[in-house]
Amino acid sequence: MKTENLIYTNESCIGCNRCISVCPVLTANRAITENGKDRIEVNPEQCIACGACMDACEHRARNYYDDTEKFFEDLRTDKKLSLLVAPAFPANYPKEYKAILGGLKKCGVNHIYSVGFGADITTWAYVNYITKNNFAGGVSQPCPAIVNYIERYEPKLLGKLMPIHSPLMCAAVYVKKYLNVTDSLAFISPCVAKKTEIDDPNTQGMVQYNVTFQNLMEYVRKNHISDNSYEEDLEGGLGAVYPMPGGLKENVYWFCGNDTFVQQVEGEREVYKYLSRYRERIEAKKELPFMVDALNCSGGCIYGTGIEEAKTENEDIEYEIQRIRNRSESAAGKSAFNKKLSPEKRLKRLNQQFNSLKLEDFIRKYTDKSEKVKIKRPSQEELKEIFQTMGKNTREEQTINCGACGYDSCKEMATAILNGTNNSRSCLHYIKELAEQEERQAKEAAEQIKQANEEEMRRVQVLQEVMAEVSKDFESLNHSITELTAGNANNAEESSSISNHMGEVNQFCEEVQQSLTSVTELLGRLEKNNNDITSVANQTNLLSLNASIEAARAGAAGKGFAVVASEIKALSDVSKNTATDSNNNKDAISETLNRVMQETESLVKIVKEVEQLITNLAASTEEIAASSDMIEDLSKGLEDKMKRLLER
Repeated sequence: MKTENLIYTNESCIGCNRCISVCPVLTANRAITENGKDRIEVNPEQCIACGACMDACEHRARNYYDDTEKFFEDLRTDKKLSLLVAPAFPANYPKEYKAILGGLKKCGVNHIYSVGFGADITTWAYVNYITKNNFAGGVSQPCPAIVNYIERYEPKLLGKLMPIHSPLMCAAVYVKKYLNVTDSLAFISPCVAKKTEIDDPNTQGMVQYNVTFQNLMEYVRKNHISDNSYEEDLEGGLGAVYPMPGGLKENVYWFCGNDTFVQQVEGEREVYKYLSRYRERIEAKKELPFMVDALNCSGGCIYGTGIEEAKTENEDIEYEIQRIRNRSESAAGKSAFNKKLSPEKRLKRLNQQFNSLKLEDFIRKYTDKSEKVKIKRPSQEELKEIFQTMGKNTREEQTINCGACGYDSCKEMATAILNGTNNSRSCLHYIKELAEQEERQAKEAAEQIKQANEEEMRRVQVLQEVMAEVSKDFESLNHSITELTAGNANNAEESSSISNHMGEVNQFCEEVQQSLTSVTELLGRLEKNNNDITSVANQTNLLSLNASIEAARAGAAGKGFAVVASEIKALSDVSKNTATDSNNNKDAISETLNRVMQETESLVKIVKEVEQLITNLAASTEEIAASSDMIEDLSKGLEDKMKRLLER
């Protein structure tokens, strides 16, 4: 497990900025927007694993990793493992811890050592190092979060950080080098940040697992791990009070006397601010305390970041620590923790107890990591530009310092923006100004919409009036179409009747033509007859002439025959005249008949033209009827739409 991912943000984050407000590092949290949702992610390179965000987050949006699962996986494979147990464990679980540790032994753990013994070594190493090196004003280092902070953000204090391993690592060194234990070591831990110490190259990989109380207890309860056969392989003394606030101070007083000034400070909100002030005292060459007993957690390690939440409000833990202290101070014989002895004699006995130890085995080094996590501070020009993007143009606006963004001041917020770990959206007043601006714009838009609506209403009203008039016009149109349709139907009927009558006229004309043709033929025969009569009359007249000549020749005997001849001649003349007159009448009749036939032909032609016109009229009437139906349908459809539009 990589320590840079030790603490992480889960899906419960709502971007409330509370984690930012409690974090001692300005840029250890990064505000982002993911899938339209605001989140505060941990910036792993800058996080010191103090756990303040986990304590503060009411949404349970921060989690951490430890080595619990890996530890039990390796334990199941029969890997050789031993435990280093924090003194806070029996304090948190006074009635359970023996059964739990016994159960772990039953699962395959070889040895179990109390880190309280390592704390005694730490006290011994502190006193000896200070004495030998005249090292005044050192900062204790049992707390890995504080070590992380100094290495990253207060590198000038590295020279003041006690170069002695923590109780955990002092215990590990002792087990490895002096008890020659080759097992992999797991730390039963109240602290999430211990993982960073375990993985630090400066601790030489002496411990392999950080198993927090919280995850350990969840696992052993789920798997019913318990046994009453536990016995400690190594028991500590007054070092057991190290988890308490001021625990180191009590050990120093125990061995060096109460005249020694030890500065006690704990809690995320205080300890890191104090370290800045402490650096300032060093730079100003002011008087310093003999030692600084600094812890990240306000309640000490007994209320560390890796314990169960239910334990954070359990004051019984403090009473249990007090009982552990009383047992240590009641030690008799040659114990360095006999409260009847003076501090000088206790220290002497402590040195005697650890006279086989070499101080150099417990010395550790630190690494300046400040360049990798350097926080850029804005120049005045950069600050001005950032404030402008936030709409903060006046000094009053630039010093609101409401803290809603999670930072103590607007300037810190601007610094976070410069470092790319936040943005203007996290500023309440920026969002408020945007909201007010949007509200103003919305009001203006609403007013414009209102005006547009009113104008539109006026237009609609005019349109409704026009539509009403158009609707009436459509009613008139429909009425006219109805009348046109009816008239067109009558025209169609009358056209059909006229067509029938014209057919009859045409037939009559044809019959007249036939009759005239017959009359013409009869007149032709009459002319022939007249010609025949004229011919007969001419012959008769010739015979009458011949008869008159013969009568004249006969004399008196021929007078009667002359009279007959005279009568015959008269009859011949009459017949001839009659035939001539008949021919004249025939010519007049023929001329008249020709004119009648010509006029009849013209009439037939006109009738045919009229018939064609009537046929065209009938076709037009049908088209008019179809068009009238279409116009009527369109008219009714438009009228219905107009009515619906008017109803709206």
